[in-house]
Amino acid sequence: MTLPELRETLIEPDSAEPEASLLELDELWSFVFKRANKRWIWIALCRATRQVVASVVGDRSAATCRKLWEQIPAAYRQAHCDSDFWEAYQVVIPAAQHTAVGKETGLTAHVERWNNTLRQRLGRFVSKSLSFSKSDVMYELCLRLFLHDYNLSLALSLD
Repeated sequence: MTLPELRETLIEPDSAEPEASLLELDELWSFVFKRANKRWIWIALCRATRQVVASVVGDRSAATCRKLWEQIPAAYRQAHCDSDFWEAYQVVIPAAQHTAVGKETGLTAHVERWNNTLRQRLGRFVSKSLSFSKSDVMYELCLRLFLHDYNLSLALSLD
């Protein structure tokens, strides 16, 4: 059995809703096998639906940020993006579509909450834990399965 593309789990954004055209972007780190093998999970979350519209695993570079940007589906590509002040966002995302904000504004609160949800539900994504992935394959498969389950459960609850 194969999982569909993440974009196939998404609810179509309601263009009449102001938050439908807002994405929150963030990155969190964990590791594979040992703490020295850091992996960064980059997330684009729709503020209106709370669904993850795109994700990518990599390092904390502009190249990985660009991969995240390219993964964002066409229906969300014109959305305005709020992120933290990490330089990669400013390099990759067009200035007219991007605002760098501090956590105190609350404009990235949903994606920060999502990071906590991931860490609470899957021990392998906690930065200090006895639970961890021993391979990149299992790390990415567990993340992908979680993303699909998370998005589909939101879609069912909104129906």
